[in-house]
Amino acid sequence: MDLQKFLTDAAVLVIGGVATVSAGYYLIRDDIRNYFRLKFATQKKEENPQLLSLRLQAHERLIVFIERINPSNLFIRLHQQGISVQELQATILNEIRAEYQHNVTQQLYISSATWNVVKQLKDDTIAMVNNGVENLSPDATGVDLSRKILQHMTGIENNPYDLTLDLIKNDIHLLF
Repeated sequence: MDLQKFLTDAAVLVIGGVATVSAGYYLIRDDIRNYFRLKFATQKKEENPQLLSLRLQAHERLIVFIERINPSNLFIRLHQQGISVQELQATILNEIRAEYQHNVTQQLYISSATWNVVKQLKDDTIAMVNNGVENLSPDATGVDLSRKILQHMTGIENNPYDLTLDLIKNDIHLLF
């Protein structure tokens, strides 16, 4: 009989303890979740200052990259008096590829979506230059290529270079 009484008392105590702990958990579970949510949010905001600096520098470098491959800036920077269309095309393509290779490591510090947009913009710029050359005569000059591409750019409703810059700026604002 003593064993049966002991087991009954133990079962009552265990059931009472489980009920008390369960009730306490349900009363404070939202507070526990908020605590962990705030703790992780604070840790994210307080990330390594050196890493934050690298991320900001990566965004800055990509802004410079976008500005440098923008056709309006490319033609001003690379155009030489009397340059042929083939020479200008080769110079532009080399410049874009060199700029891209110089900045390829920046993808470590920005979002994948932003990097994909930057990469696509680079590919679209190369395609635009190559397409511009296709319809020009072999004796065309660099001025003809410049004019054709810049006219094409004015016909685009939303400038892709400005849109990409806005995306990068929005990414920067997410860091703070």
